[in-house]
Amino acid sequence: MQETAAVLGRRGAQARVLDGVRTAIIEGRYSPGEPLSEVALAAEHHVSRTPVREALKQLQIEGLIEVRPRVGSFVRAPTRREVVELFELKEMLEGMGARLLAARGPVRELDALAENVERSAHAVAADDARTYAVLVHEFHELLVTGADNTQLVAHYRTLMNQLAYHRLVSASLTRPGRLGESLAEHREVLELVRGKDGIGAEFAMRDHVRSSERATLTASRPLGTPSSTKES
Repeated sequence: MQETAAVLGRRGAQARVLDGVRTAIIEGRYSPGEPLSEVALAAEHHVSRTPVREALKQLQIEGLIEVRPRVGSFVRAPTRREVVELFELKEMLEGMGARLLAARGPVRELDALAENVERSAHAVAADDARTYAVLVHEFHELLVTGADNTQLVAHYRTLMNQLAYHRLVSASLTRPGRLGESLAEHREVLELVRGKDGIGAEFAMRDHVRSSERATLTASRPLGTPSSTKES
């Protein structure tokens, strides 16, 4: 019994560290290239270094950090090629999500999407890119979960973790005019889904993802690499 409790305690500590560090990387609180100290993370999460070490191993598998032998662990920035390839998957998954959601008719996620677009309009009017970035994440998450396909949701969330999407979209929204363009694209997807036009909704969502990709790749902050499309 005591051994089982100890094992569960270690697993709980590891999960706590894993969730905390993963979220911090995805939200951009840790910058690409930033070192991650096992000692500092253990103190921050009130655990020993063992669950921190295990959490960092998992984050390395997920592609969010790199471990350099005898040097340390660092937040990993995806290469330009990886970003392009991950956006290609994002386009496919979110296009599918829009089509499936359109086929479901009036469901609660559709009402939530409409509310999201209204709040997004207020953020754009106030030129509040920070709030709008949060609403963008919510819009895409609602669209995918509204598709009611558990495998789609699982693959999508793994992809979003690999992209550290919140960090990328925040950078893309710095491009002049992108806030208004993005909002208009969200409105178009919403209207097509409302009209049960699954094919139209899928293509509109794919177009939106491609626009987001272009804005991301032309932003200077997230990548800082040469401009050719699929560099490694």
